[in-house]
Amino acid sequence: MFTAAAEGLLKQAREIPEEELGRFVSHVAALLQGRDAGAEAVDCLQRLHLVVAATKYPRTLDGKFVELLQTVLCSPKYPEQVQVLCAAILREMSPCNELILSCDDVQDTKLLSLISSILLAQGDKKAEVSAVAQRVVKVLEGRLPEGQSFRHILPVLSNVISISPVSLAEEQINVVSKKMVDWLRYASTQQGVPQPSGGFFSNPRARQPGPVTEVDGAIATDFFTVLSLAQHYTEDQWLNMQAFSMLRKWLLCYGGEGLSTPNSDDRSEMDGSVISMVSTTSTSSHLLPPKERLREKAFEYCQRLIEQSNRRALKKADGELQKACLIEAVTILDIICKQDSSYVYRTLSSLKILHSRISGDVAFARALLPLAQFFLNHSETAAVDSDAVYKHLFTEIPAQLFHNPSLAFEFIQFCKDNSQLFTDTSSIFRQSFPNLFKFLAWNSPSLISEFVDLLPFLLDAGTAIEIFHLLLDLPCLTAALDIQLRSTSLSASEKAACDPAVKPATCLEAFRHPLYKSMFQYLLRVEAAPEDSPERLIPLRQLLGSLASSPRVVQCAETVPVLLELFFSVVAEFADKPLINQLVLLVLQRSDQLYETSAFKDDVYRVLSSQLLTLCKLHPALLVELSKELLEFLASVNNIRNKEALFTHMVWAIGEYMSVSYDKRCTVEQINRFFEALEATLFEITQLRPLASIPNYAPRVITVLMTTLTKLASRSQDLIPRVSLFLSKMRMFVQSPAVTSVYCEEDREEILNRATELMNLLKMPSVAQFVFTPPVDVATTAFQRDANESLPFALRIVSRLLEGGAGFMPG
Repeated sequence: MFTAAAEGLLKQAREIPEEELGRFVSHVAALLQGRDAGAEAVDCLQRLHLVVAATKYPRTLDGKFVELLQTVLCSPKYPEQVQVLCAAILREMSPCNELILSCDDVQDTKLLSLISSILLAQGDKKAEVSAVAQRVVKVLEGRLPEGQSFRHILPVLSNVISISPVSLAEEQINVVSKKMVDWLRYASTQQGVPQPSGGFFSNPRARQPGPVTEVDGAIATDFFTVLSLAQHYTEDQWLNMQAFSMLRKWLLCYGGEGLSTPNSDDRSEMDGSVISMVSTTSTSSHLLPPKERLREKAFEYCQRLIEQSNRRALKKADGELQKACLIEAVTILDIICKQDSSYVYRTLSSLKILHSRISGDVAFARALLPLAQFFLNHSETAAVDSDAVYKHLFTEIPAQLFHNPSLAFEFIQFCKDNSQLFTDTSSIFRQSFPNLFKFLAWNSPSLISEFVDLLPFLLDAGTAIEIFHLLLDLPCLTAALDIQLRSTSLSASEKAACDPAVKPATCLEAFRHPLYKSMFQYLLRVEAAPEDSPERLIPLRQLLGSLASSPRVVQCAETVPVLLELFFSVVAEFADKPLINQLVLLVLQRSDQLYETSAFKDDVYRVLSSQLLTLCKLHPALLVELSKELLEFLASVNNIRNKEALFTHMVWAIGEYMSVSYDKRCTVEQINRFFEALEATLFEITQLRPLASIPNYAPRVITVLMTTLTKLASRSQDLIPRVSLFLSKMRMFVQSPAVTSVYCEEDREEILNRATELMNLLKMPSVAQFVFTPPVDVATTAFQRDANESLPFALRIVSRLLEGGAGFMPG
């Protein structure tokens, strides 16, 4: 965030009027055309740069002033700072129609860098990228004048291959590859000479260069790399570091073309092969084509970095550099092995040793990701079992470093990028989903989109039920991780103060208490472990309710409905009938076993209710197969109070799918049992009572119950008189004083109209049966599609016809 002063400057720059800007530009032009473009000119150019950079749309400057900026940029008489600011202003104005710059004849590498940055910002409307590429390569081919340096144009080359790799021809690629070989492998191992300070007491001997050193202070005995240290660096050492920084990009763009190595089918023994093969190929590497020779030198460079990473750095910054270089080295080795499989056997043994060395040190956790990527890409080629690498990665790292946001993002991105490979080659990935969800629980806002892509690959018939429970308990997991993290900072005396005989007063005490210890362990498990009794975690959910208002817990809770929707849509693609049956029972069971936050419970409950219908539609026969459990659920009026939406959707599904059309096992006896259960429930909620005890159930509950009873009666016509009698009493119900005090006129009218429509339809049982139970093959036509709370559109048509005749009204 900007400070108030910075915000004020930005606002002023954005809102400057065009006339004032014109006057200011004229003042800057006068300064640049004067004898000495000094400090005032620099200050004004900085202000002008802020003005043109502070807005989303391009600022229009006078054409003559734009020409002046280009003239100043190319003139050697102006200070470097002025030229840099002119280039920055021209870049911000890109694309610029008044641009007349060209890099064709530029010899000065600093100027070429500035001009190229402007040309590359034009959008390649006039083939600027190709022109810059040609000029940069031509300069690289030649010998530089005294005082010039390639260091200024290598970033330009890196930008060129990022924007348009096809800008370089094969011959130019070979030229740069040869240069990179020299820079990477043959940089000086002596430190650079510092600039002489002069003066009477200056000591010429003190300025004599010494050898470069390793990060542990030892004198370097091998070739220079980015991990070699010096007080002052030579020109070729700077180029060495720059070449390494762009090596990965270069190999990805140009390293894989024309692959044909003499020993591509070599299957040498891996033990000791790295040293022997490097030594034998190094002597003849100069005979290789440029791109293959670069690959060879890049391999040697990365192997040297791996060796250097084993040294104990004297400075913290050098230690961080070691880790960054190690990650880059392993990534480049992976690219090299993809482009030439013969390098796999030369790389594998050193990376195995590297993994065993760093796997126990969490400081190198990020380096384990490219290592795992390498084994994932090449273990099949080398016929190596890499499960130990994956197992360590998925079990140890998330459990210990779930709170590291950058690692969490990289880890989940790694899983997402390789999800198909993992699901095809290793069961460890899916079995480790409880650990992966720790990243999401702790870093929900930043990882939700990645998990939306990842979740389908974690789901199968074996993990679906456990993932369902884990999604519902995700905010609880966030709270548990918070407690776990805080418990690690407790002193030994605080940890020992736990008395097993005393009930814990806080979550921190409960974390170590025997009563809750096994619950925490299960919730924080690292691998899949199905729980036979979900009720076991109820005490833990209640305990962790004290953290429900924590911002991190709230953010996590907000992601659950999205993931639940995705969960059901993915499961619907592979779920068999037993799995669907199990999910339906769990939806009914877990709907009142949720983490205690009202917003979370409401949102999740809404998803569960809607998905219940999807499951019933997928497998309508579950109503027969689970009839005992469903009848128990429907018989409890408390389920209407506590689970109104769920109850209503379940009743709707019974009316829709409890039919022999969907399951031949649906007998009249089973229809009668469901009818009697629903009839008793409807009677219970519509029974007239004293005013004080009238419950205010939603009209939708009553109308859906009436409709479902009518549907069931149309399939077992002996029940028609019972439901007709019940419906005929609804006028008395809605007109009673007790009901009018609870329901508004609109609600009472809705109930009465539905009763009227149903009564009219039941006067023609054969029509009612067709309307309520159409053949399955026509049940999805527009005529049969539900229009309002499970009532087919046909019902209203028939009702209107009958009202035009007898005009029967219940009463």
